[in-house]
Amino acid sequence: MTTTQDPWETLQTSALLGTDRRPLPATALPLADAVDRGDQAAALLELAALAAVRRRAGALPVPATEPPGPPAAEDARPELPEPAARRLAVLLSGRTGAGGGTLANLAELLPQWLTTARASGLRPPAALVPGLLDAARARSELRPDAVALAGPLGRWLAEQNPDWRFVLRTTTPELPQECADDRLWHEGLFAERVTHLTLLRRRDPAAGLELLRGTWATERAEDRLLFLDALQEGLSPTDEPFLEAALGDRSKNVRATAAELLSALPDSALAHRMGERARAAVRLADTGTHLLVTPPAECDARMQRDGIAPKSPTGRGERAWWFGEVVAAAPLATWSTGTGLTPEQLLALRVGDSLDEASSSWADDLREAWARAAVRQQDADWARALLGPAPAPPGRGARTRSPRATGAPAKLLAVLPPQERAAWTAAFITVHGLGEAFQLLGACATPWTPPLSTAVVTALARAAASGAYPWSHSGVLGMTERALAPETAAAVEELAAGAAPDSAWSETFARLAGTLRFRAAMLAELSG
Repeated sequence: MTTTQDPWETLQTSALLGTDRRPLPATALPLADAVDRGDQAAALLELAALAAVRRRAGALPVPATEPPGPPAAEDARPELPEPAARRLAVLLSGRTGAGGGTLANLAELLPQWLTTARASGLRPPAALVPGLLDAARARSELRPDAVALAGPLGRWLAEQNPDWRFVLRTTTPELPQECADDRLWHEGLFAERVTHLTLLRRRDPAAGLELLRGTWATERAEDRLLFLDALQEGLSPTDEPFLEAALGDRSKNVRATAAELLSALPDSALAHRMGERARAAVRLADTGTHLLVTPPAECDARMQRDGIAPKSPTGRGERAWWFGEVVAAAPLATWSTGTGLTPEQLLALRVGDSLDEASSSWADDLREAWARAAVRQQDADWARALLGPAPAPPGRGARTRSPRATGAPAKLLAVLPPQERAAWTAAFITVHGLGEAFQLLGACATPWTPPLSTAVVTALARAAASGAYPWSHSGVLGMTERALAPETAAAVEELAAGAAPDSAWSETFARLAGTLRFRAAMLAELSG
């Protein structure tokens, strides 16, 4: 019995080997006789076209697949206005299209658009949801906002496409409670479990604590550390018994984190123990004119249980290390209550050693420890006193000096209210420029206030006039694209026009101005 070879297969063979090595075979294709075989290569293409039509015309229908189940739940949110939807399509594509102007990376503006759109309570058109999920799949930091925006349709699509299964493991406050059940805690990836616990603590701190308590004994030490860190959300005295028990954990990092959280609770037993140690280490001299320091002589077992390591991990002297850890964990109210002095008055006092009152070697250690305590306890009065007043321009002929650094100024700044943060940073930049301002700007809420934005633009103009290169301020420039007030676009355009043509600063300012115009239109479309 002979079998007839499929014409398509014989043509494929001729195409792969070449018509010189494998001449075209005779075929039973309809109209094949009409093909001129004088040019073998051209004839091959014509026969392939005939074979393709024959195969498609004779294709049998495939068996019907089961429908994907019930449709997505109804989404009651109003749809995005058409201009905002078009803007989202541009952001997802990463291209401005014709006439879009010179812009910075649009991917940097997508997070801001998603956050604003999510807060507006609108939903994207269904046709854009797949692209939104693809973007969130590639960039995990977009997932909370993207999943919330995609809504019920996004979850339905995730059930059909394995590439989007992360949606089913992403917890957001907008989702129904049954979607944020404990299954994610027991079956999710580690990062997803941390996020789930963090969001649960924001919504219901007691439920989050119980969830963690249920699996605590079976968790790995490195996992326990980050789970414990998530308890910063909604931290309250009800967490104290659990944290006090964690002081006996076999992992020293877990013990240190538990101690740090307990020290943020001024009325906790650990805070009281640290307060007693701090009062023994620092006292007001009988004359009331200075402070005397007597650092701990040893790190006993009780101090170690309270999270103080006997050996300094930073290479500092042991007594200086113990002293800093004790003062940083003591309630800041200890000092005002014990001396009757304000933070500003305490910081103005000279600091001496109890054995050598003329020495001031402990002053920096004490200020740094107080700064850590102010950040840990979120005490705005102490943070304000440690930062000092906002810098002011010097008088004629005077030289500017950066304020005395205490601990991490940006962390202290973050303790202050947003408007005060912005005003202090604007004053700093006006006096000292952008050289030391990167971390301070990072502590300010975005978008920056108009006065702070104006100070940054003015400082950029000074930098350009001084002959500095744009990349020497690349960190600040990267932040300006996302944080500068859009109202400053006109001032930036003036800088672009005034810069030397085709120079690095001209291109930088033009790109920044275009980004600001884009952001202004983007936000206006969402608010409208």
